[in-house]
Amino acid sequence: MTHENSPAVPTEEVARIELVRDMLYTPVIGDVLDQIGRRHQILPPRIRPLRADMRLVGRAMPVLVADAFGPQARPFGRLTEALDQLRPHDVYLARTGRLECAAWGELLTATARVRGAAGAVIDGYHRDTPRVLAQQWPVFSRGAYAQDAAVRAQVVDYRVPVEFGAVAVRPGDLVVADVDGVVIVPAELEDEVLELALAKATSENTVRAAIEGGMSSTEALATFGVL
Repeated sequence: MTHENSPAVPTEEVARIELVRDMLYTPVIGDVLDQIGRRHQILPPRIRPLRADMRLVGRAMPVLVADAFGPQARPFGRLTEALDQLRPHDVYLARTGRLECAAWGELLTATARVRGAAGAVIDGYHRDTPRVLAQQWPVFSRGAYAQDAAVRAQVVDYRVPVEFGAVAVRPGDLVVADVDGVVIVPAELEDEVLELALAKATSENTVRAAIEGGMSSTEALATFGVL
């Protein structure tokens, strides 16, 4: 379901996202980024899917969350503003502060899902876990924590560059997430990375078939350069 006011997504963008979702996965993309010298593109391993089968592919919509201490003149800051401008295939990607509360939950999931967003990646906690899972929409976080954000955190900006440890994320970067992690593909490298990743995925299928046919791993690596 997509919000009626959401902008249409170009056909070529939909095709690209579907291709990545159907053919690629985070390890092969991460390997290619290493190969071209971008060795800090996978978010910290503490960020995990709520359920192992969750996957997402979309465009980064980075959100900056700051600490708050007590009741605010504008509860949650610009949170509702950030949610209400989400576009189809956006990934709500939140960089949080002191982590003493949840930065995602049931109603945020419903809003983002109805607007056609691809998923949420939170470097912080979520809550309302059963009600989030019931919506069948991908959320990645550090884990569950019931404490509310209203008097502890506020969204101060969105669609702005953020950093997750050594990983810089800019609006529009490609985000691919699955059970093995969350990888960020910089927009200026996207075409090259996807071309190389598709070739590598095909090579890995060939290597697996060779190993299952009796080839040793040593011979496979020497023959194909992939393991």
